[in-house]
Amino acid sequence: MVDNSFHTLTLELDTGTVTIKLRPDLAPNHVQRIGELANEGYYNNVPFHRVIPGFMAQGGDGKNFNGTGGSSKPNLGQEFNAEPHERGVCSMARTNDPNSANSQFFICLDAARFLDRQYTVWGQVTEGMEAVDALPKGEPPRTPGKIVSARAV
Repeated sequence: MVDNSFHTLTLELDTGTVTIKLRPDLAPNHVQRIGELANEGYYNNVPFHRVIPGFMAQGGDGKNFNGTGGSSKPNLGQEFNAEPHERGVCSMARTNDPNSANSQFFICLDAARFLDRQYTVWGQVTEGMEAVDALPKGEPPRTPGKIVSARAV
């Protein structure tokens, strides 16, 4: 059962602190999953394995740390919504299967409206976007930036 008790996600990156307003009104199951994984320590020391300037920063693979893994929890059904993929929007990564989101997510560095209604938006950065902008770039970056710790409340 989804209790929608998570409203804020704080990511301590090695580049600074990022505060994300969670949006259970848009994607209750995805918010619940992100909150659970954060509070279980799954995201601690996990790299942003893909950071593309002008597009997005992707992380959340706490299994393989390279973008090929996910948590031991079952994949999530899509919760696509009308929220636009603008700078600071947090959305779930997935494979070609729309119902394959698990633990990986991305933060938009710029508008990426071509992703609208195809990926599940679950949050919005409210503070610390400069820490996201400061992540090392690359696919993967030579020395990836990391989530030092994550906590949802």
